Amino acid sequence: MPPSEPVWLVGAGPGDPELLTRKAERLITEADIIFHDALVGPAILDFARPQTELVSVGKRSGRHSKDQDDINVLLAEAALAGKKVVRLKGGDPSIFGRSTEEIEHIAAFGIPVRICPGITAASAAAASGIASLTLRGLARRLTFVTAHARKGETIDLDWTALAAPDTTLAVYMGRAAAPTIAQRLIAAGRAADTPVMIAVNVSLPDERLIRGRLDALAFLTATISDDDPTLLLIGEAVCKRLSSCSAGLLPPKKTLMQIS
Repeated sequence: MPPSEPVWLVGAGPGDPELLTRKAERLITEADIIFHDALVGPAILDFARPQTELVSVGKRSGRHSKDQDDINVLLAEAALAGKKVVRLKGGDPSIFGRSTEEIEHIAAFGIPVRICPGITAASAAAASGIASLTLRGLARRLTFVTAHARKGETIDLDWTALAAPDTTLAVYMGRAAAPTIAQRLIAAGRAADTPVMIAVNVSLPDERLIRGRLDALAFLTATISDDDPTLLLIGEAVCKRLSSCSAGLLPPKKTLMQIS
């Protein structure tokens, strides 16, 4: 018979342990084994019991400790062995977290699967930047996209739709592709002076927020390390007027570069 204990896909949020949901914290403390992403930091893993087995299955800048098929197998094997399994993912498991692949593999063994949502990086970045992701009359749509492409492939997105002026774009894993993103959006009709905010290590002690214009995006991202998780927010809602986005609006710990 398949195990009665479900495998939980748990959102760890953007990194700050205080942004964990209470449910996520409880599931972490109850787990026998936790398979965690590279972006899940020690402060969150510290909630686990001393006897809990911690298994890193993270992917950082093309360096994969496990490929997705191997992760799927490990999750199913642990559940079939009768363990309480938590698959701990940065942000929200359902946003660019490859959850469907894991759910389908686990469910094929008759193992129940549950999801505990988490705060996604776009929400955390907007909160840190004292900004909104939507804006009445100007930003009626919010679109999440990933700029990650397999090696040798180009980014295949509907640039015309993304360039609509009433859309806020949250671009995950967008640092390396920032020059292409800016070029394609402007070519598709997005205004060159569209506000952007770049969130680096969002919610962590070394968080940086960089503000500027869409046509300066390549310059603004040029010095960001490959290892620093980076999110791009693009649109009028990020800051209706750059002149109003002063450093005084941000908490003291933030570092702000503003290019207008």
